[in-house]
Amino acid sequence: MTKTGADKPNHWIRRLKPVLSLIFFIGVPALLVYMLRDVDWQEVWKSLRAYDPWILAAGVGIAAVSYMTFACYDLLGRHYTGHKLSVPKTMGVAFVCYAFNLNLGAWVGGMALRYRLYTRMGLDAATVTRIFSIALLANWVGYMLLAGTVFSLRLVDLPENWAIGATALQLIGFALVAVALGYLAACQFSRKRSWTIRGQEIVLPSLRFALLQVINGMVNWSLMAAIIYLLLPDEAFYPSVLAILLVSSIAGVVTHIPGGLGVLEAVFVSMLQHKIPTGALLAALIGYRAIYFLLPLSLATVAYFVMEKVARDQHEDIMPDQDRAADSEAARVGAQNERA
Repeated sequence: MTKTGADKPNHWIRRLKPVLSLIFFIGVPALLVYMLRDVDWQEVWKSLRAYDPWILAAGVGIAAVSYMTFACYDLLGRHYTGHKLSVPKTMGVAFVCYAFNLNLGAWVGGMALRYRLYTRMGLDAATVTRIFSIALLANWVGYMLLAGTVFSLRLVDLPENWAIGATALQLIGFALVAVALGYLAACQFSRKRSWTIRGQEIVLPSLRFALLQVINGMVNWSLMAAIIYLLLPDEAFYPSVLAILLVSSIAGVVTHIPGGLGVLEAVFVSMLQHKIPTGALLAALIGYRAIYFLLPLSLATVAYFVMEKVARDQHEDIMPDQDRAADSEAARVGAQNERA
């Protein structure tokens, strides 16, 4: 019996699954070693010991709320797609992906791990693509509205030698706000609600759903800045810290450096060294990376391998049932052929 055209892609997917599994089990630890190879752990520990334990505990608490806020992106995706994975499983995948995304880049955490974990849990690739799209929009439309507002109000005090002047940054802020409001207006007033691009249907959400996306994104970025502000000396001004974080994030995306390693520090030092001593700035940023990047990454690594094991055990439990069903179907067809 020949394979139909629809069967051939599935055949190759089944053939590639063991190879992809091997790549992930080897590639993820390799990426972790590569990312952490230049971390001065003594300097991290020294900087953290200099802080009041209650300050660090508050930072960890804010980070936990931020990660939960990010996980709501995928909960929005769950509502948008209507998939049946439980809320804890969805939030667990989001947590793992966010930690890897921050430390190793969007291609690993934002995309590859999402596809890997969600498909292992039974979702198809089209559904995962829509979840990823919803999360991406929530993050960056929220960013645009928040950054646009902060830049438009000139809440950041730029150094005299900064390449982008205050007026230029304000104009960028107006443009960002316009784009974000344009998305919200489209969700409310657009008559055409769906498009098909490369076989994927894109459905424009309602205004209420879009507002939840934007609010989630804005809150998450605000919480990230709150951790840095908490670790800085008293003379720090929160709106300026928020604005600098937003600027450094774009610089990190442009340079394609995982986690913006070095970019975040360079932007903060260049924009705040005229107000805050460099040593205090670097100590705060090292503390921020330890709390918001490295600690969640260590937890996410353990969670990732636990999820892989659970998915593998479930797959092994299902396969015997499928084999028995296939044998039963084959016996039934054979009996019919004999009677014929």
